[in-house]
Amino acid sequence: MNDLFSMIKQYRFEYLPKQKGYSENTIISYRRALTLFVNYLHEVRKIPIKDIDFPLIDRDVIIGFLEWLQNERSCSATTRNQRLMVLRSFFKYAGKIDCSFETTSLVVSDVPIKNEPGKMVEYLSEAALTALLHQPDTSTAKGIRDLFFMVLMYDTAARCGELQKLHIKDIHLDGPDPVIYLHGKGNKGQLLPLFKRTVEHYKEYKAIFHPNTPSDSDELVFYTVSHGEKHQMSPDAIALFFNKYAKAAHAVCPECPEKVHPHMIRHTRAMHLYQKKMPLALISEVLRHADVKTTKIYAFADPEMKREEMEKASPLKKAGTKINPIWENDEEMILKLCGLE
Repeated sequence: MNDLFSMIKQYRFEYLPKQKGYSENTIISYRRALTLFVNYLHEVRKIPIKDIDFPLIDRDVIIGFLEWLQNERSCSATTRNQRLMVLRSFFKYAGKIDCSFETTSLVVSDVPIKNEPGKMVEYLSEAALTALLHQPDTSTAKGIRDLFFMVLMYDTAARCGELQKLHIKDIHLDGPDPVIYLHGKGNKGQLLPLFKRTVEHYKEYKAIFHPNTPSDSDELVFYTVSHGEKHQMSPDAIALFFNKYAKAAHAVCPECPEKVHPHMIRHTRAMHLYQKKMPLALISEVLRHADVKTTKIYAFADPEMKREEMEKASPLKKAGTKINPIWENDEEMILKLCGLE
């Protein structure tokens, strides 16, 4: 292998998992970005794999790659910037390991990120959420599973991946207060309380899908069966039943969008907590955000709360306050304002 691929191997197998301690999903994301970069150089720039090395990497190559992502692969500004961040990280690492690669590192670091349009936080109203949760047919095993998945996701504000990786041993019902342990991003975990209704849903679900499984088992809570073996539920399978129930819920409650992605339930939980006046710092703990600044998006997402707070602060709301128009009792001004004089 040449210098570039040797450095990628070192970065992938030593630096990311052992020195940075990144999670498996993060490492996969970094690997995907580097793979796309190499594919671009080989397939678009027609450079043989064996010839792809540091001296070929300049500003024109990096910008060309980013434009290719945006124009040919229809990547959003967010995805485009994420790929650039991976390249910056890799080439910065390479420059620290070998100073002869530092020039390439500086070139990549000088490429600017793309401005992203402001994003609206997508969440469900309480009526829409209620309609959604009424759609699974709980006379069937699949309906019981789907309902429990959505209820658990809402109550814990869990990410989809956290529920995909959830094990039986992560749910503790034996103590005075039932709790769940979620394995979050970056291998960070947190204990969260379980509500009584959620515990009842879990017991009903477990009786069907894990009837004889001990409470300390490593088995996945949610799974699919293929060729007689249990596998982790895929994101596509989860998205499929979410959208099926969203479409049905929309028919009875127009407030519910026809498409609901799983992460919207996490946003919904956060917004409902904020609307109930829970402090942002505490919401940040529930969401397992590394920085409370990330949680501030919910403070700007609810126009109704903005209106209420702005009305409270308005001096015009005081009882008996009346502002007379400047033209009142001034006939000459009325004529001038109307353009008649």
